[in-house]
Amino acid sequence: MLKLLHLRSCRLTLLLISIFSLDSCSRLITPDQTTEITEVRGGQYAVDPNHAALMFKLNHLGFSTFLGRFTEFDASLDFDPEDIENANLEMVIEMSSINVNLEEFEEELRGDNFLDVAQYPQAVYRTTSFVEKIDDDTFVFAGDLSFHGVTAPVNITVNFNGGGRNFLTRSYTVGFSGSATFNRSDFGVDRFTSFGVGDEIELEVHVEFMDAGGES
Repeated sequence: MLKLLHLRSCRLTLLLISIFSLDSCSRLITPDQTTEITEVRGGQYAVDPNHAALMFKLNHLGFSTFLGRFTEFDASLDFDPEDIENANLEMVIEMSSINVNLEEFEEELRGDNFLDVAQYPQAVYRTTSFVEKIDDDTFVFAGDLSFHGVTAPVNITVNFNGGGRNFLTRSYTVGFSGSATFNRSDFGVDRFTSFGVGDEIELEVHVEFMDAGGES
């Protein structure tokens, strides 16, 4: 009995040592990570294409939400955490990279009945002004979306996730998520809206930016 209790005690000790060792390693690996945006390093940032996702959603005939994504886009960010109001974000989206997990339908979406990527290969979004602060980590910006030959205002809500040195890339990194909505008919893409296919598009972006200056 004493031997069994001793064995269990040893196992518990080893488990506690392992837990505290992992916690210590984590702290050593990411010593300067913060979730406070005012503590983040300001400057110019470029998107990490390996950790970026751009998705869209729209109503499908009232039965479901249709989901898709664009797999190729570039983005840049210039901001000062002490002066968020003057932050600048730009995204350039390659429209031919649309992916809805249906190759035949993707080709139809690239055609002139929908996106017409031959004539309008890119969509561009640029922030133009600050709108409001929702809380310490959430901000709304106004911007211009240029899509399908039309430029119109679209607001984007941006959420700060965290920042610090990424031990995998060894680059100083900041992470954000964002969301926006607009009507596709405002940009001349209105096919099937009269039949119940959603006009309102919901955009969702999740992205990591790396220090463009290469500092770690």
